[in-house]
Amino acid sequence: MVASLHLPDSAGIHEQVRIALAEDIGSGDVSAQLVLVERTFQTQIICRQYAILCGRAWLDAVFAQLDSTVEVNWQANDADQLQPGQAICEIHGPARPILTGERTALNFMQLLSGTATLAKRYADAVAGINVRLLDTRKTVPGLRQAQKYAVTCGGCYNHRMGLFDQIMLKENHLAAGESITSQVQQARRLFPGVPVIVEVETLQQLHEAAQVKADRALLDNFELSVLKQAVVEYKGLIRLEASGGINLSTVRAVAKTGVDDISIGELGKQVEAVDFSMRYFN
Repeated sequence: MVASLHLPDSAGIHEQVRIALAEDIGSGDVSAQLVLVERTFQTQIICRQYAILCGRAWLDAVFAQLDSTVEVNWQANDADQLQPGQAICEIHGPARPILTGERTALNFMQLLSGTATLAKRYADAVAGINVRLLDTRKTVPGLRQAQKYAVTCGGCYNHRMGLFDQIMLKENHLAAGESITSQVQQARRLFPGVPVIVEVETLQQLHEAAQVKADRALLDNFELSVLKQAVVEYKGLIRLEASGGINLSTVRAVAKTGVDDISIGELGKQVEAVDFSMRYFN
């Protein structure tokens, strides 16, 4: 299976970049003002390690907002595998906006490429198994759409975007309400057409979720033996999603149980930034 790449809308990217630039520039870049206004730069961005590229649109937006005469010429695409020392783009134009935008542009690139690179490691770990690896809502505040796009660049898939596009009845929702059956039925009445996911902790709860025809059961912290039993008894009746404490060392074993999906919080919250640098030429 191949994940589809869905770049966030340009207005959203523009706003994320606007906020990031405002945070960095404040009342003005006092360092860049020491450079002659007529000075121009030719630069390259170099990747210093193995990585999956993500973030082109954010870098483009940084320099477009600072100075429309800055030119960015790309030599790699989002989702490409990068090697240490590889040049990913050249940037030409006035020195001041290039200096001002350097850190903000690289910050977006290092974060999003880090997310994509981690997703690729997970995708590689389950290669050959018919399973989808899903991200979660555990993301950097304000950058959820960006990180979810990065996850797809790495070959994994998106879970719900937020609280609005799917209903998830988790342990605390069930504790605060009535039975799984009554809550799923109420969800169908109030929000027809919205997918309903039920977090279950036992096979008995899974049976109830399947009986009431929830769209998906999130099997929370099930042992491998119980996951296998759930697959034997319920696969095809309800979509089965394994979740809870799954990491790179355990994900393949979980995938081999035959579950349909595996959700992994680490994809959005445990990001190791990719090392990019900008090299300047006269």
